[in-house]
Amino acid sequence: MSDRLKAGNALRRKVLGDAHVDRAEEGKTPLDAPFQDLITESAWGNVWASDAITLRERSMLTLALLAALGNFDEIPMHIRATARTGASKTDVLEAFQHVAIYAGVPRANHALRLARETFEEMERSARGETEGQG
Repeated sequence: MSDRLKAGNALRRKVLGDAHVDRAEEGKTPLDAPFQDLITESAWGNVWASDAITLRERSMLTLALLAALGNFDEIPMHIRATARTGASKTDVLEAFQHVAIYAGVPRANHALRLARETFEEMERSARGETEGQG
């Protein structure tokens, strides 16, 4: 395992949490393992590991880019990561407002709905509630 892959694994765990990474690792297959290693090494071990900007700022950039490009599937994961990166709800709103102006209101609106649902889920989880217990 390369140093960059090791660093990427460590940072991925710091940002996404052990439970998320453990689930992802358990789901790896021989077909997608090289791809997963590529993502871990380059995205987490190179881009996210750079100390040029903070994890909070990276979180905001990532959410804005995901929304702007319509890559909505990863938004909830990165909203959950805000608990570890320090990006606040206000930070997320500001990022999505930029998306609305520069990439389109429908994408920002959809991303904001996903963020709201994910933040609500996180709050219920923190209170020990499960879906349907309200």
